[in-house]
Amino acid sequence: MTLPARRRRLADRLPGRAASTGHAGGRTPVVSPASDGPARRARRWVGTTLAVLLVYAVLIGPDRLGELTPGAFVRIPLEGLLIAALLLALPARPRRAVVAVLGPLLGLLAIVRLADLGFRTALDRPFDLVLDWLLLDDAFGFVRDSAGRAGALGAVVGVVLLVGALLVVVTVALRRLASLLVDHERTATRTVAALTAVWVVCAVAGVRLVPGVPVADAGATALVGAHAEQVDARLHDRSRFTAQIDADPFQDAPGEQLLTGLRGKDVVLAFVESYGRDAVEDPELAPQVNPVLDAGTARLRAAGYGSRSGFLTSPTFGGGSWLAHDTLLSGLWTDNEQRHRSLLASDRLTLNGAFRRAGWETVGVLPAATQPWPEKDFFSYDRYYDAEALGYRGPKFSYAPMPDQYTLSFFQRQVRADADRPIMAEIPLISSHSPWTAVPRMIGWDAVGDGSIYHDQATAEDDDPGDAGRARAGYRQAIAYSLQSLISYVETYGDDDLVLVFLGDHQPAPVVTGEGASRDVPITIVARDPEVFDRIAGWGWQDGLRPGPQAPVWPMDSFRDRFLTTFGSTTAPLAAPR
Repeated sequence: MTLPARRRRLADRLPGRAASTGHAGGRTPVVSPASDGPARRARRWVGTTLAVLLVYAVLIGPDRLGELTPGAFVRIPLEGLLIAALLLALPARPRRAVVAVLGPLLGLLAIVRLADLGFRTALDRPFDLVLDWLLLDDAFGFVRDSAGRAGALGAVVGVVLLVGALLVVVTVALRRLASLLVDHERTATRTVAALTAVWVVCAVAGVRLVPGVPVADAGATALVGAHAEQVDARLHDRSRFTAQIDADPFQDAPGEQLLTGLRGKDVVLAFVESYGRDAVEDPELAPQVNPVLDAGTARLRAAGYGSRSGFLTSPTFGGGSWLAHDTLLSGLWTDNEQRHRSLLASDRLTLNGAFRRAGWETVGVLPAATQPWPEKDFFSYDRYYDAEALGYRGPKFSYAPMPDQYTLSFFQRQVRADADRPIMAEIPLISSHSPWTAVPRMIGWDAVGDGSIYHDQATAEDDDPGDAGRARAGYRQAIAYSLQSLISYVETYGDDDLVLVFLGDHQPAPVVTGEGASRDVPITIVARDPEVFDRIAGWGWQDGLRPGPQAPVWPMDSFRDRFLTTFGSTTAPLAAPR
């Protein structure tokens, strides 16, 4: 073989490089090694090294913050060996086509890994490829309400740029890796063969240098497979959930048989944002929260009130409060956005609707509703107050448009005080919503007014709300405030006809609880009428505002049927299918 022919063959093997450049004689010009100076060679090798590391990180990168340790990167990715073997085996043109396809696919894999990492950090679950796109609007609203519109727009631009950059940069990195393999074909082939042998030995022997992290890694394949199963499950879940919606044992129950044990009572159902089991059991959180509950139990008992507490298992974690509201009120396990939308499009009887059918005036007081919400009709409110209707004139406290004490004060002054029939009110309290960087203080109820007084309270936010220690400190302070608001409300405005049910919607984000925390949330009933507690004696709930470690735990979707059965004259099965 002549030297020009050999050079042409080598040129053919490099991705993106033509065999002939059109020079006279059809020969490919050769760059003299002397012209390739040290600086240029150094830049080339730095770029190549970064390209290899990027592709490697995409293939084996952990999807949990706790796994971002040096030992977690000591792995041999099976997918990397297969890609290298394929690139070495293919001629130039097919190799370029493979790189053009595999590059964007690896970029998408990187995006999914980052999305999983973000969702596990915030919600302790992986990203849902089918449904979580629907949450983008809510995510934008959260950032806008917490950091302002400019901050939200900046976040959107940053995410778009990151996605585009990953697709391009990973593709370029794979092309650089292909060039490296071809330029050093013999060494690359031997290296891939040796690593393949090591992978097989490690897989058979189950070698792990770090607990739970196998050296013989096939995590990318497992990730793709898990998300494929997730997509399949979501596509088949709609019809299954629709059947559950229709199978409602209380759908046609007459009003005179519903809630007979609560006739004449004002029933307030309050969701306390992010009030999870860790708030009363975590050694760092409980010392500030439990004294509030224990002191509240004593004060309410002295005023003639009893209380019983247990736990419910929420369908969500770290966010998605509306899924918990759906689940408790409908008696159906609503753990994703598709179920949420299917439920709101149905005529399922909610707990609110049962009270309305039985003769109560139903009221929704939703201080976090800052946008139009036509779906409110599903919850059978006779009266509905969103953030604008609540008439608050004070400052925001981080995410929360208004303090919980103001919300309860408005409810008492504008709703309960002048009601001409018993009230059933649903009130989500939001002062304990993340990011827990500005928490109001309790004031005299007579001083609340239109909220202008809160301008006198310090609202400066923490400069570093993402720090775990500061987040935990802010969280326990916010939970204590929300619970104080409820306890003080009962002390100030309670009477023989008040029944308060308050519970958490979900546990706070893993930045507070750590990974792997339970989904349990406390739930409590407060009343002065002993007949209320006679009816729930069979529930086994513990005395007081604070449930202990041995308190019963129910799935949240079982509460509606238990409640309607206990306080009505009609019965139904106590467990709903999921």
